[in-house]
Amino acid sequence: MMASGIGGTEVCDCKRTPPVPLGPAVIRDVQNVPLVAHVDDRGYLIEIVRATDPHLPKFGQVYLVGNFAKGTVRAFHKHLEMWDLFFISHGAAKFVLVDDRPESPTYRETNVFVISARNPSLIVVPPGVFHGWMSLEDDTQMISTATEVYRRGNPDEVRVPPDTFGDHWVVKGR
Repeated sequence: MMASGIGGTEVCDCKRTPPVPLGPAVIRDVQNVPLVAHVDDRGYLIEIVRATDPHLPKFGQVYLVGNFAKGTVRAFHKHLEMWDLFFISHGAAKFVLVDDRPESPTYRETNVFVISARNPSLIVVPPGVFHGWMSLEDDTQMISTATEVYRRGNPDEVRVPPDTFGDHWVVKGR
């Protein structure tokens, strides 16, 4: 379906199926927010996060992370205070999240999400949830928005090895 955009240009307002978690019930407070690409003859625009979004409690900083090669794993860590919001701007990635909050009804649950630039979404990760990601394509790039500024001398993070929660990094044939 096409609609009139800014300056009378045609804009696609196509409905998209949001990415589906590949694991059990979604971890409490984790969100997979589908994003819309506003497309016209010039290209596209995707609004990633706005100050008025309910899933952004406050703003700390934005940073870009790039993985040169397919199969690069960055995992696992959790934060005690900070929320993370992840968006894949180029390529594709597999995200693995594990709830490590004993008071949570989804304590020890695992969620796996596959997101890409071709089907944009925003993964929202609350404090206390271990998270990591693996690039599924060469030159995958992630834009991350955090609710806190990174403290180099005293970072808000607890790190564990990538295999702590099993081997989630294998891409299985189906």
